[in-house]
Amino acid sequence: MARMDLNAAAPDPYKALIQTDGAIRGGPLDATVRELVKIRASQLNGCVYCVDKHSREARELGESQARLDQLPVWEESELFDGRERAALAYTHTVTRLTRVDDRLWDEVCEHFPDEAERGHLVLQVALINALNRLGVPLEMRPAARRG
Repeated sequence: MARMDLNAAAPDPYKALIQTDGAIRGGPLDATVRELVKIRASQLNGCVYCVDKHSREARELGESQARLDQLPVWEESELFDGRERAALAYTHTVTRLTRVDDRLWDEVCEHFPDEAERGHLVLQVALINALNRLGVPLEMRPAARRG
């Protein structure tokens, strides 16, 4: 059980975060990229609840278990394309609170030339990091299940 039920304790701001997630889901960002960045940021932040949730959602969208298995070592894997690599590099840099240098930003712009999609990527990475910063200290855990 989590330390706090934010939906009960702070319903309006919590609902605003959930609505932001819905707006991003409804936008132009590719669903596969969206879920990969959520999972990777959550892995880096140590948010078991979000890793579990977004891994399940990615599998429901057709993501392969092999790619999910190799996501922690995506830089060494041959299973991710250029767009995914640019999004994952951006996610890593932002999640680690490192400056996004011009080389990385140019790579993101090259692979996400549509500014709306790129904007949704930027917001997705920021949002999942914010949600991780709720899930980790509040000790949110996924439901226990086998398999």
